Amino acid sequence: MIVRMVFAVTLLPLSCVLLPARAAAQDVPGIEICTVEKTMERRTSCLQSNVDFLQKTITRLGIDHQQKIDAANRQIEGLKVTIAGLQKRLDELQAPKKPVEEQKKAEPPAPDSAKGATK
Repeated sequence: MIVRMVFAVTLLPLSCVLLPARAAAQDVPGIEICTVEKTMERRTSCLQSNVDFLQKTITRLGIDHQQKIDAANRQIEGLKVTIAGLQKRLDELQAPKKPVEEQKKAEPPAPDSAKGATK
């Protein structure tokens, strides 16, 4: 029983150490240094892998930026509509002021006798 426990305790950390080594050996897409390859076929394959990676990256970034531009354009159009509505509202609020001012100018002044009577 103790031997099994010791075996499990020693193997468990050992298996944890070995697992990341296997994960690190996986091929992760990215730019590789192709000058270390000895044969022309492997070097060509490495260069082609780099070209494919760069093309995919450029395509993905182009799509991402186009989506951001489209979203910004939609926001700009929404803001234009809001500004037009606010301008219309401002014009409506300023419109009554002119006739009121014109009415005051057009009205004849009250007679002085009426002012004197209130004193």
